[in-house]
Amino acid sequence: MLRSTDGSENSDGAGVGGTGVHFFSPHYPGSFRVSPRQLPASATTPVPLARFFVNFPSAKQYFSQFKHMEEPLEMERSPQLRKHACRVMGALNTVVENLHDPDKVSSVLALVGKAHALKHKVEPVYFKILSGVILEVVAEECANDFPPETQRAWAKLRGLIYSHVTAAYKEVGWVQQVPNATTPPATLPSSGP
Repeated sequence: MLRSTDGSENSDGAGVGGTGVHFFSPHYPGSFRVSPRQLPASATTPVPLARFFVNFPSAKQYFSQFKHMEEPLEMERSPQLRKHACRVMGALNTVVENLHDPDKVSSVLALVGKAHALKHKVEPVYFKILSGVILEVVAEECANDFPPETQRAWAKLRGLIYSHVTAAYKEVGWVQQVPNATTPPATLPSSGP
């Protein structure tokens, strides 16, 4: 059980306080910590990113080093993709480790959002799509340790991440980019119940 800011308990992994959903512990019963040492190998390697790029090839336009790659195995072997996968999972791990500190979470996600808006010009919808793919991989690999209440908690975390990132985009005055030949799909991967 987790406690919200008002002291009430919530079994789905999130406390609901006056300012929205707050996560207080990445270590509640039936859960796991997002950490390269504890997640299944497929979740901490380029597998989630490779799946992301295979299922949503329009996302590759932002990556000159591997936008030409088509095969998942080729992507998984790419040193550049491995490096980016480590950065993605590292940022996610930092967020989870600091869920008790909303200012730290906001700071980390603001930096990520601003960099992707200003420097990389990545459409923010890709954050929602990628986080869904990561959750799919984790749910597949940890099916026995990923019950519905844990899935709901991680879905809330996914929403928290997306809202913070999009807030950073708005803060820097993001204007949606003119779509290239391919645009992100209208449907997003499911992240469980």
